[in-house]
Amino acid sequence: MASFCIEKNLLLCSLALAFTERDRSLSFAICKLIWHQSLKWQMIKSIAESNGMDMDNEIWMPKSVFKEDIANMGKGGMSHGETKDGEDENMAAWLLGVNTLKIQPFKLPSLGPQDVRVRMKAVGICGSDVHYLKTMRCAHFVVKEPMVIGHECAGIVEEVGSEVKSLVPGDRVALEPGISCWRCDLCKEGRYNLCPDMKFFATPPVHGSLANQVVHPADLCFKLPDDVSLEEGAMCEPLSVGVHACRRANTGPETNVLVMGAGPIGLVTLLAARAFGAPRIVIVDVDDHRLSVAKDLGADEIVKVSTNLQDVDQEVVLIHQAMGTGVDVTFDCAGFDKTMSTALSATRPGGKVCLVGMGHNEMTVPLTPAAAREVDVIGVFRYKNTWPLCIEFLRSGKIDVNPLITHRFGFSQKEVEEAFETSARGRTAIKVMFNL
Repeated sequence: MASFCIEKNLLLCSLALAFTERDRSLSFAICKLIWHQSLKWQMIKSIAESNGMDMDNEIWMPKSVFKEDIANMGKGGMSHGETKDGEDENMAAWLLGVNTLKIQPFKLPSLGPQDVRVRMKAVGICGSDVHYLKTMRCAHFVVKEPMVIGHECAGIVEEVGSEVKSLVPGDRVALEPGISCWRCDLCKEGRYNLCPDMKFFATPPVHGSLANQVVHPADLCFKLPDDVSLEEGAMCEPLSVGVHACRRANTGPETNVLVMGAGPIGLVTLLAARAFGAPRIVIVDVDDHRLSVAKDLGADEIVKVSTNLQDVDQEVVLIHQAMGTGVDVTFDCAGFDKTMSTALSATRPGGKVCLVGMGHNEMTVPLTPAAAREVDVIGVFRYKNTWPLCIEFLRSGKIDVNPLITHRFGFSQKEVEEAFETSARGRTAIKVMFNL
């Protein structure tokens, strides 16, 4: 009886710790010790519930984490807090609420026959990550439950599935973050980026890649040559947006390009357009620092504009003067009413406007004048079949993304918070990178 009382008290202490997040690993260690000594799960559940703890309801941890951990005790399965012998605990940056990011354990899915387990080494912060942190949404995607953040990533293969032939442990890889169904009509057409069943890193409810390790299909892990760094590999993701946009617009040696917005996506679109042979590129922004960066990256001309819609006509004149000829293709990488209005007005008759930046669901723009000039409006969503070309651009030196990486951080709680705050402040930060 005395032994049982001691075990009961230890159990209650450990459960209390688990429910208050003070020392989760210790609490589960105690629970497991009790389990292995004498108590069974039903007894644990009974004691917990008799003390007012509802074991069936969601609690502070990400969905089902605690319940799975307790339920798996004594069953030989791995929990979020467990690892295989000799492996470190897998930790990830969880988005738990507005402005709330916590590094907590992350249970890896089972390794499928065509999957690889990758240890993350470089993960960049995207503007969408910041939107999720600040508002729990990005465009029409809404975070409704805790989610691991991050999707711009590269790492080292640690384990391969039984059917994987293209990769071996030790390979350095860049990860394409979206997994499509490969069965729908859009996938069969090759437009898998539009797959309605797309599972994309850090797009709710799918977890992302800001973690020590992830499991991902081998076909979406692209081997990096020795002269392409892991940070450059992670930059393949944002670069892919610019490459896909240039492909959509058929950008080439006879295409004079206007880029609206000198943020990270505008800058990679500038780099991609130059790599595709665009002879003249003008970039527009409201910020002097970002325009200076764009000039250093190879923009032929930069134009500073205002945020006032009333200034569109005057600014179109400035853009035409800077271009010196007609604007064949405009990439709107900002996604505002003002930038879209300017793009439609500045593009020559018969030209193209590509919507690259994710803006509001509704915008007020001058479509009728653009239609009268037969300006084509082209949607751009993420990318498809871009990683091999991005890697080749990086390997050959046609594109150098290193100047875009302005800040680097490690993977501690303090550094994660500081990194996202740095990225959110913008202005001097272009690409913030985690080195894990």
